[in-house]
Amino acid sequence: MGEVRRLGPDDWEAFRDIRLRSLADSADAFGSTLEREQAFTEDDWRTRLSGPVVVVEDPEPVAIGGTFDNDGVPHVWGMWTDPAHRHRGHARTVLDALLPPGRRAQLDVNIANGGARAMYERYGFVGTGQLEPLRPGSDQRIELMVLSPRG
Repeated sequence: MGEVRRLGPDDWEAFRDIRLRSLADSADAFGSTLEREQAFTEDDWRTRLSGPVVVVEDPEPVAIGGTFDNDGVPHVWGMWTDPAHRHRGHARTVLDALLPPGRRAQLDVNIANGGARAMYERYGFVGTGQLEPLRPGSDQRIELMVLSPRG
């Protein structure tokens, strides 16, 4: 199943490696681009690890996700699982490690990515209908999904 681990600033090289792999594999899943992040410095990578970022290791990192604070609500970003390791529950493991039970959360998903959307819905996220471009100038759209506390 793999082991979940939170990354810290000293893990910047492992973070850089899996993040660049994710951008190369699934360019349309992210608001950033491989070209943009290939130019990041060590300081950039360390800074991006100031918020929660977790990986599933099997034995190297094969799944990743992080959160940032959006007005008191955790916003999930950077979710990705290596194609050879999909359908093993790694995305759920990452979300479980990132999201406190009983709290609201949110994320954006490309409306064309039915597999990711289905996984988020199984986790409990619901689409809001709020759409915006994937990135400036893109014809692709992302939708805001929210997770409400279970009561």
